[in-house]
Amino acid sequence: MTPADRLLAGALRHSALRATALLLLTAASAGLGLALPAALGHTLDLLLDHRPAAGWLTLCAVLTCLIVLLDALDGLLTGTTDARGTAWIRRRLTRHLLAAGPRATERYGTGDLVTRVVGNATHAGTAPTALAASVAAVLTPVGALAALALVDVWTAVAFLLGMPLLALLLRAFARDTGDCVGRYQESQGDMAGRLVEAVGGARTIAAAGTQRREAARILAPLPGLAGHGHRMWHVLGRSTAQAAMLVPLLQIAVLCVAGVRLSQGALTVGALLAASRYAALATGVGQIVGRLNSLVHARAAARRIAEALEVPAMPYGRRQLGAGDGTLKLHGVTVRRGDRAVLRGLDLTVPGGTSLAVVGRSGTGKSVLAAVAGRLADPDSGMITLDDVPLRDLSHDALRRAVGYAFERPALLGTTLRDTLTLGSYAPEREEVEAAAEAACAAPFIHRLPDGYATPCADAPLSGGELQRLGLARAFAHAERLLVLDDATSSLDTVTELNVTHALLHDVKAGTRIVIAHRAATAARADLVAWLDDGRIRALAPHAELWELPAYRALFATAPKETAHV
Repeated sequence: MTPADRLLAGALRHSALRATALLLLTAASAGLGLALPAALGHTLDLLLDHRPAAGWLTLCAVLTCLIVLLDALDGLLTGTTDARGTAWIRRRLTRHLLAAGPRATERYGTGDLVTRVVGNATHAGTAPTALAASVAAVLTPVGALAALALVDVWTAVAFLLGMPLLALLLRAFARDTGDCVGRYQESQGDMAGRLVEAVGGARTIAAAGTQRREAARILAPLPGLAGHGHRMWHVLGRSTAQAAMLVPLLQIAVLCVAGVRLSQGALTVGALLAASRYAALATGVGQIVGRLNSLVHARAAARRIAEALEVPAMPYGRRQLGAGDGTLKLHGVTVRRGDRAVLRGLDLTVPGGTSLAVVGRSGTGKSVLAAVAGRLADPDSGMITLDDVPLRDLSHDALRRAVGYAFERPALLGTTLRDTLTLGSYAPEREEVEAAAEAACAAPFIHRLPDGYATPCADAPLSGGELQRLGLARAFAHAERLLVLDDATSSLDTVTELNVTHALLHDVKAGTRIVIAHRAATAARADLVAWLDDGRIRALAPHAELWELPAYRALFATAPKETAHV
């Protein structure tokens, strides 16, 4: 089985009881639908012979009512089963993407992933009901053909002569539709990715006055999307037109043979009526095509979801950290992004209790170093240890309790600000959270809000600097041994940054701190500076010592007269 088929099989197992009930329901409806023409034909013969037919008329009415009732139950069960199947696929994909972490967004764009979680999951979630309905859709023509043979074998022979053409029609429809549906969904993902980028950069677009140009960029895949959509409709229309020509010919052939048999006395008028109804049911290509179309959409969507599920989740070990001061060591660490080595055989030791500033020109791998230092990502080769324990060997909770992160653009996750600050593998005590907010200079603006820490995130009008302070507070409250700040103070004013840096050096639990620095003042306050250049450590020394080097000063583009303030 392909990964997509395994995914659909899992969805089918999840909805097994409901899918089975739906299958039995549709099969029962199909059986009643097959019984109705025979009952109608026999009732007609009784009426034409002027014999009592009240019981058979009642039977026909009961069969009709049951068919209507079963169809209503079918609609209700189909809707609830689709919803459950979609929810199961969405939960599985969402959990996997979160477990994979940054790897997922590195391989696929954010908008593309959103399309897979939202739109593609909806199509894939209908697979159990589409499969059950497809079985019933096949049972009806097969049963009708068998009933036609029972009415008169020659009518069935007439119908069978056209069956090869009908099978070729269905096969061509499934093949052509599957290709265009897959391409259509890929184009949707491309457009969604462009739209997410534009929404994230809305202020830049507005400031540049490039709304029309950006709209054109977002909609650039639209002609391709329209082309794939038109092709789908073309395939569907062509198949429908071919079926519209073939199906009446088959029905006419059956009716011609039935008429001849009627003239020969081999069939009654009621049997002719039944044969005509069974011929119509046996040529129910429309239902089969519709069910096939649903299955094709579900399978194409499942392929895209399965691609995202193939992104490997971050594996964790079972070890715990023993006693230690937070010494971090990187041995021969190499990280690749495509064909480019961002970090190349990097060796670095950060003694426990040390604050280390990482500096370097843009693109030299500072954020990549920050990511692998706390295992948001794994290096392609090399080893990273914390207090002599490889990060790969640590359990998930042990790693996340030991290492904390703060980013340039923190996300407000949770219902309230307190939820954001306590977000983590464990929840700090209230006193720890409030102390961390004080250290990060976040407490003053939190107290100014009407509900303080209980303020809903959606109702908190926060500036970029205030968001960064919340991110810093969350990291301060959680990190026990290692704290990594990836450009997490870029939006702070000078006074606030000075206060936060003082707290970082003296008031946080984590003894070892790594700061991605872009300002000379930030680097000056650290114990050591790691100068990153071309994927390697060019120098490791205090800021004052490195400041004597012209190339180092050029990193900050700072005039000599400003060095006294650093």
